[in-house]
Amino acid sequence: MADHPIFKMAFSKIYPMYVQKAEKKGRTKAEVDEVLRWVTGYSQEQLDSQLEREVDCRGFIEEAKLNPDRELIKGVVCGVRVENVEEPLMRELRYMDKVVDELAKGKKMENILRS
Repeated sequence: MADHPIFKMAFSKIYPMYVQKAEKKGRTKAEVDEVLRWVTGYSQEQLDSQLEREVDCRGFIEEAKLNPDRELIKGVVCGVRVENVEEPLMRELRYMDKVVDELAKGKKMENILRS
């Protein structure tokens, strides 16, 4: 899976889908940014920069200072149990998918951020 096409895709292509998913369920872009910043350790300025530069998903993850608590993220997203994904880069992407999914499902922010 080291050459999965998603790794070469610009994260800026995925991000609008995250926002759209959340907004359809009454959540906000700001909340999407908050959960992504929590997972990645990026500041808002760094997140915006990554999006503007159209960094690919591999670079987006590799340049992040990942939150160690992201490993507390458990469950299924897109039919995949995130904690069982063996490929490290894919697991990081699934962590982000899962927190956005939790947001869209109406989970409280403090629960999503594992506080």
